[in-house]
Order: sequence, then C-alpha cells, then structure tokens
Amino acid sequence: MEHPTPTTASGTWPIIRIHDGVCSLPEWRMAQPVNFTSLNGEHIAIVGPNGGGKTRLVNIIIGKYPLLMQRPEYDFRPSLLPMVSDNIKYITFLDAYGGDSDRTYFLQQRWNRTEMDDATPTVGSKLEEAYRRTGDDTPGRRTLQQKLYDTFQIDRLLDKPTPLLSSGELRKFRFAETLIAAPRVLIMDNPFIGLDAPTRDQLRELLGTIAHELTLQIILVLSKTDDIPPFITHVVEVADNTVYPKRTMADYLQSRPAPPAHVLSDDVARSIIGLPYKDNEYHTREVVSMRHVSIRYGSRTILQDLSWTVLNGERWALQGRNGAGKSTLLSLVCADNPQSYACDITLFDHPRGSGESIWDIKKHIGYVSPEMHRAYKRDLPAIQIVASGLKESIGLYVRPQETEYDICRFWMNVFGIGDLENRTFMKLSSGQQRLVLLARAFVKDPELLILDEPLHGLDNRNRRLVKDIIETFCRRDNKTLIMVTHYDSEMPACIDHRIELVRH
Repeated sequence: MEHPTPTTASGTWPIIRIHDGVCSLPEWRMAQPVNFTSLNGEHIAIVGPNGGGKTRLVNIIIGKYPLLMQRPEYDFRPSLLPMVSDNIKYITFLDAYGGDSDRTYFLQQRWNRTEMDDATPTVGSKLEEAYRRTGDDTPGRRTLQQKLYDTFQIDRLLDKPTPLLSSGELRKFRFAETLIAAPRVLIMDNPFIGLDAPTRDQLRELLGTIAHELTLQIILVLSKTDDIPPFITHVVEVADNTVYPKRTMADYLQSRPAPPAHVLSDDVARSIIGLPYKDNEYHTREVVSMRHVSIRYGSRTILQDLSWTVLNGERWALQGRNGAGKSTLLSLVCADNPQSYACDITLFDHPRGSGESIWDIKKHIGYVSPEMHRAYKRDLPAIQIVASGLKESIGLYVRPQETEYDICRFWMNVFGIGDLENRTFMKLSSGQQRLVLLARAFVKDPELLILDEPLHGLDNRNRRLVKDIIETFCRRDNKTLIMVTHYDSEMPACIDHRIELVRH
C-alpha cells in the first residue's frame, strides 16, 4: 500500500489520521467508528484491558484491517519511502514469541540443537541482513547500530542461532532488528515484558533518546499501565472495542485508577481450597533434586555444576538476567530438553532415565512458559486448549469426558474466561491466550506448578487475579511452586525461597 505524497514540508501535521473508520469485515469492526489521529512530535501509549480491542486498533492503523469506503490517511514526511509497510514497523507480542513468520517452531526446538544445521540463521547474520536492506552505510547509521548492540548486549549473541534465544533475548533481537530499519513510525506491543530490570531501564532510556533525536514516532501498546515511560506525550484508551479520545499523558495519569489490591472473590477462593484431592497423587519429601548439572551447547555454557533441591510445599522464585539459563533449567525439570537424560535429576523420587514414563510424571506438573505460548499455533476452541492439559498434548487428540470438560469450565471461570469457551485460540488477544494457557496449567490440579513469566501481557486487573489464584492454590496441601518473573511486584506473597542464576 502506498501513502500520499506530502504537500508541505514543516510544522505539525497528522502522520496517521482515521476518521469514522469502519472495517470492511464485520468480525474486525469496533463497537463504534474509529477516530484516531497521531501528530508529528507526539508519542502515544495505547492502553486498555485484555480483549478490549488494542490490537484491533493497531491492525486498522497499519492497514491490515481495511476500512469501508476509505483508507487511513498517512503523511510520513520527511520519509521518501513509498510503502506504508516501509514506514510503519510493528513488533507484536506474537512476533516476540515466534509469530506468523515462525510456523515451524515446536515446543522443544530451542533445546534440540540437532534440529539445527549450518544454514540456521544467527543473530549476527539476521541483523546484518536488516542493516543491508536499509541501503544506508553512513557513519550515523553504524553509530545507531552499535548503540543498539550496546543497549541490548547483542555482541554476546551474534553467533547464537535464533531458535536458541531465550524469550528475553528474542525480544532484544527483535527490537534491534526493527530499529536498525529506521522506520518513521514504530509500534511496539508490550515492549518491556520478558526483559530483566536493567534492560528495561536501558530500553526506556534508548527509546526516550531516539524519540527526541530521530524523526521517529513511537506508539506503545501496553497492558501494564505502570510501564508507561516518561517520553510518552499522549494516551489513547481502548476498552469494550471502543477507541476513546486521545488525552495528554498528564491528564491520563491524574485519572488512572490504582491497581486493585484483591480480585479473586472469597467464594471462588474457597472453591479452589476445597477441591478434592486425587487418589494417584505423588507424596514425596523431595519434589525436584538436581546434582551437579551442567548444560552446554558447543562452546557456550548455560548451566554449570548446579545442585538444587525443591522440597514438598516450598514456593520458589527462580531469578536471573536474560540468558542466565532459567528456562533451560525448567526445560530439564519438564524433560523438554534432551540433555536432561544425561543429568542427575530426580522428580518425585523417580531418577531421570530410570525407565519411568516422563508422560506419567508430567501428569503431576502444571506448566506455562513463553516457549509454550510460542508453540501454540492450533486454532482450537479455548476449552479444548485447556482440556489438552489433562492429556499432556499441544493439540487435543483424545476426546475428554464430560466430567473433564466440567473441570475445564471450573478453571476457565476461575480465570475469568468462561465466556470464551467456544472462541478459537488464534482469535483471542494475547492476554486472553495467556489466561487460557494458565487455566491449562491448573486444570490437572498438579502437585508441582511451574510458571515461567505467567503474567506476560496481562492487564493490571488480570495480573492481580492471577497472583490471587496462585496464592490461593498454594494454600492447599502437597502443592509446590517454581515461578520465574523479572518483576518483583509480580511475585506472589507465598514465595518463601529464592535462587538466582548467574549468566556465564
């Protein structure tokens, strides 16, 4: 799609303007005609609840959802690039977990080095390709590239195949790749999630710098509204598929509601605590035991001589910088990493590789992670995704009994998504997808709950709801928790042990 040629050369003008926009297809339409204008010099945050319509608005802005009788009006001066896609770059939540361009990804691929060959692209080759596409080899462009490398510590990733990147490293790579392309408008979906605290601070500083120094307009789509950085000038709220008028940042901050202190109702909490216990539960003193575990990929050491024991009823926070090995450690527990069979690992008193069925052990583990979200490409009804947790599969290959569907409905209602039972997974917002995957982790009432960045993409209310659910669930007997998050504020109150991995 081409954009109109600018008619004037200076002043304040609408870079993007949509007036009474109505999508051509009914399933794309907002509840009200869309009015949205972004002016040169503005930097905008689009905020609102999960499923409220934020992504739908962005898809209208970039022209993915065409409008009846009109198009969005664009004026990207001083850019001379003719295509909208050259001037607007959109980093989506799904891109950072492997979106439409990553259809061949499967859950264990990151841990299976044998699935990659010499043709597998590395971070360095992909970034150089992005640089060459700009056609700009000026010193200023190289300076920007090095600044990006320094901010995201890209130099240490240049020889790493992209499928081996952690979720945080993958985000850093996507940011660098997009910013090297120097778009006129940069739209980013929840850019700070998955990044450790120092990198979040560096990204805020970098975005603030380039927002003032470059001819770049930044639009952030945020579920976590306390993540709004100070360079943002205006806020657009989207809720109930309605786009509300743009406000100044100062006006929005004055009226922004405080995050709720508690969301889960007492009745639902009692129903969780009162769930009957299964007859086939494991009751062991040591839930996880690792002795002198080391993991290497070629010359790269991820974990070195790690010994760790998790006892029944303990609630652990697993912490560390991006790339420190947190998800690798969890992949060993869940047997998604083939190197786990060469390690001294015991789960529920079953030594790894002693002949036990890992699928039988997995029935006692509830798990959600960025890799799992990245692997889910099946457009099944949400209740079938939840039910797949009972069968330990990505898809649903065995039809559940009606009593099992009742259990799924119970947990979907707990997570506030009971009305999405028949909505297919790929039609849900990223936050709604995360709630579905969380319900999938809880549906088997596991003895060991492993939550890797469970609050990714959730709005303030749903973040508090999920914390309430975790804290309530852990009040039950014979429940053990391992949780990863880069936000201390996301840690549930029940955490009583911590382990921090150091990057090698």
